[in-house]
Amino acid sequence: MTSSARKLFVTTALPYANGNFHIGHIMEYIQADIWVRYQRMQGHAVNFVGADDTHGAPIMIAAEKAGKTPQQFVADIAAGRKQYLDGFHISFDNWHSTDAPENHDLARQIYRDLRDRADGSLIEVRTIEQFFDPEKNMFLPDRYIKGECPKCHAKDQYGDNCEVCGSVYAPTDLINPFSALSGAKPELKNSEHFFFKLSDPRCVEFLEKWTQDGKLQPEVANKIKEWFTVRTNPDGTQSEGLGDWDISRDAPYFGIEIPDAPGKYFYVWLDAPVGYLASLKNWFDKGGPKAKHGDTRSFDEYMAAADTEQYHFIGKDIVTFHTLFWPAMLHFSGRKTPNNVFVHGFLTVNNGEKMSKSRGTGLDPLKYLSLGMNAEWLRYYLATKLSARNEDIDFNAEDFMARVNSDLIGKYVNIASRCVTLLQKNFNGEVGTVDLSAIELQASPTDHPVVLTDQRISAQWLGKLVTHYYEQREYGRAIRLIMAFADEVNRYIANEKPWDLAKPAGDRDRLHQVLSNSLNAFAAITRCLAPVLPATAQSVSKLFGENNDIAQNVLHVCLQPGERIGAYQHLMQRVTPEQLEALFEAPAQAEQAPAATETIAAPGGEELAPTITIDDFTKIDLRIALIVNCEAVEGSTKLLRLTLDVGEGRTRNVFSGIASAYKPEDLIGKHTVMVANLAPRKMKFGVSEGMVLAASHGDEKANPGIYVLNPWPGATPGMRVR
Repeated sequence: MTSSARKLFVTTALPYANGNFHIGHIMEYIQADIWVRYQRMQGHAVNFVGADDTHGAPIMIAAEKAGKTPQQFVADIAAGRKQYLDGFHISFDNWHSTDAPENHDLARQIYRDLRDRADGSLIEVRTIEQFFDPEKNMFLPDRYIKGECPKCHAKDQYGDNCEVCGSVYAPTDLINPFSALSGAKPELKNSEHFFFKLSDPRCVEFLEKWTQDGKLQPEVANKIKEWFTVRTNPDGTQSEGLGDWDISRDAPYFGIEIPDAPGKYFYVWLDAPVGYLASLKNWFDKGGPKAKHGDTRSFDEYMAAADTEQYHFIGKDIVTFHTLFWPAMLHFSGRKTPNNVFVHGFLTVNNGEKMSKSRGTGLDPLKYLSLGMNAEWLRYYLATKLSARNEDIDFNAEDFMARVNSDLIGKYVNIASRCVTLLQKNFNGEVGTVDLSAIELQASPTDHPVVLTDQRISAQWLGKLVTHYYEQREYGRAIRLIMAFADEVNRYIANEKPWDLAKPAGDRDRLHQVLSNSLNAFAAITRCLAPVLPATAQSVSKLFGENNDIAQNVLHVCLQPGERIGAYQHLMQRVTPEQLEALFEAPAQAEQAPAATETIAAPGGEELAPTITIDDFTKIDLRIALIVNCEAVEGSTKLLRLTLDVGEGRTRNVFSGIASAYKPEDLIGKHTVMVANLAPRKMKFGVSEGMVLAASHGDEKANPGIYVLNPWPGATPGMRVR
């Protein structure tokens, strides 16, 4: 580790240990991993760590249902992580757990430091009214209380924050609350709770400066700015600025007990981000940084050092915790705050459709790998879509296949497949002289932020520009530039026609230089793609010989005369339609074992759902709706946008995946049935304010057809279906 090398501490959001990784986790890990690999290629000392978020009531309840202790439950989840991380080439240095001793110690110490400040404690104990489930005989965690958002009035929202408008509130603010565990109406009981005084003027002053000093993405900083302002909302309610944060929970609770407070535990969101530090401390205690970077400092020395940089990659759904609570906890406990929090949007599938395993619209990462699909296809495709902005991105199967096959096979791999065999056959794999000016990409000086010489991009300039884009997390721009350069290389090869130059009457010297120039450009492209395609880059390193190891940042941009390139080995296969069809195929319905010789058929192609009570049914508000208007959704082949009158004095906007069965004009003026109390959902094409009911067979391939429910004549908008 040189003195000029940057010292980077990088994390991704900690996944909750109640289930396997989903595609959203993998997208975030790939985004962070590309940035980390780029930094390592620059010679910087990166400590990239993660951990399982293991505490909280959901884990405790899930473990109880599974007949396990919470510790065994999360251990079983953790045992399945490696196949995902290795499968998608995610290069974490350390993976740990928030239930580890390091996290218990650090969380308690941070709490003490906040409590025992010389200028006045930031911890306050208050007696509050808290919801209690009389059937489960326990105080209800926020996430197990649901009701109507007090700000935007969205239904079925959790007790701590609204997933529709993003508001943060107390569970007691919910309208018509109910227990998500039993469905019972919760009772209010007194309980002593601990609060982090985020409304304290010291915290407000610090956070107003920290969140607005340019380190956060503009759209994120602007959103956070709203949270500091006391204002009147459109619905007449009052926003009160920053509120104090309830950081305690009552036993029974799986978590870290608060010092000097028996029976009280830290709320999971207090100790979860501390898990970043705990995983890093575990990595230092194991000697990882010393072995990898020659860094002999202790964890405490590293975190106190002025040149240590701290970065977090997170999703937009947890901005509140990472840009308010977390930096305030660190700053006021005497610790360094993050240099930046990089926020990304959500991943949708096939033009914004909601992911559903049963309908075959989900993208299961493990299924992807089990089908033999190349992990680097997904890494590349996501990179083409990712930018520094907090935007949702869409996985479109047809676009995925087109981009991978066209870019990676048709442009990138095609260069090596055209040239390596000719170099082997004619020159025993030996590189000749290289003319860097032979292959240059014309560019406008306004196209790129780096000043260009004569507005032309050679192999050397390509690396400089791509380096800038990786640093800024503008992966899509980097990929577009790389592929434009690959186009120029293929154009050069097509114009020079090395296959003709290799004929007996051809120009042997010219052939040698054309092949050497083309493979030098291929080496430059490979270096630029290495953070995205690490396995392919390693294969190219082996092809180019022992002196060209991409892991050591020495796959030469300019090949030297006399270097030898090995025999060509196929680098990558094409994506096939059959693979994508299998990836998105709905899981087969489990066959029910027959009793004796009797065959039992599943009605409609699928088994009946588990029995529910009348109380369960009455939670669903079904209403007659008039389809006032219907239109196709630009950019989607499956969705229709319906404008519905549900007798409320206004219309609702609902998206429905029925375009394959109905033309818009067929539905206008018809009545149907909709779920009226479904929480609004933000989609790529707008907000959907309900769900239209339709029937279809369980095996949609063998029995195609979608049938929108249509009530008998006489039913009018707003009537409830009972």
